[in-house]
Amino acid sequence: MKLNYTDQGSGSAVILMHGMFGSLSNLGNLAKVLAKSNRVLSVDLRNHGDSPHEEEMDLGLMAADVVELMNDLNLPSAILIGHSLGGKIAMQVALNSPQLVSQLVVADISPVNYPQTNNAPVLDALNALAELQVTSRREADELLAEYVADPMTRAFLLKNLARKADGEFGLKLNMESISKNYGTSLVAAPTGAVFDGPTLFLKGETSAYIQEKHQPGIKAFFPNFQLEVISGVGHWLHAEKPDVFNNLVTGFLDANS
Repeated sequence: MKLNYTDQGSGSAVILMHGMFGSLSNLGNLAKVLAKSNRVLSVDLRNHGDSPHEEEMDLGLMAADVVELMNDLNLPSAILIGHSLGGKIAMQVALNSPQLVSQLVVADISPVNYPQTNNAPVLDALNALAELQVTSRREADELLAEYVADPMTRAFLLKNLARKADGEFGLKLNMESISKNYGTSLVAAPTGAVFDGPTLFLKGETSAYIQEKHQPGIKAFFPNFQLEVISGVGHWLHAEKPDVFNNLVTGFLDANS
């Protein structure tokens, strides 16, 4: 699949991958920082943003999408950085094709199988929104509020709205495919061989996506890993404390370049 992406800066290649229900703009703050000394490729994952829609959707296919992009751009290797689902895809690329990954940064996700209930209200909200015709972002926000109380989460989800030719709004997400695969392939754990390159895991202090019980599994797949915890933030650590997040990422990359 030919993913939609943006390309900025020059130097070592860095590929940024957003999380579930996101788009390439989600890590835009980090992209700007890294583009000062790197070539930064921010991608829309399949069935997200402006990338193509396909029925099939799992970690293996999504990792292959990233490898296809690298091949198209003649990149022998790249630094991979992913948040949430994007972190799982980054891990899958590293486990499948370690020679393609020079460094790996995983934001608030572990290489484990998660209960599908973690994002169930969000999934229900987006499915409800996809079935309705809305004429304003306020109308869409009011509908989402029936399922999702947190305004920050709703603002994040509303970035998927785009105005159609008829003036109404629609979702860029392929909710049919995401819903079909959400409870199985999209919550599955990455699999493959060991990646022994430099790896940074970043955890939001109040988030449960990286737990102490996950660390043996992390070490088994990524023996050369380090873990940093950002205090006072949850799963959206890159948005809640962007300067701290960016400094930890750039510090890690500089130390291992």
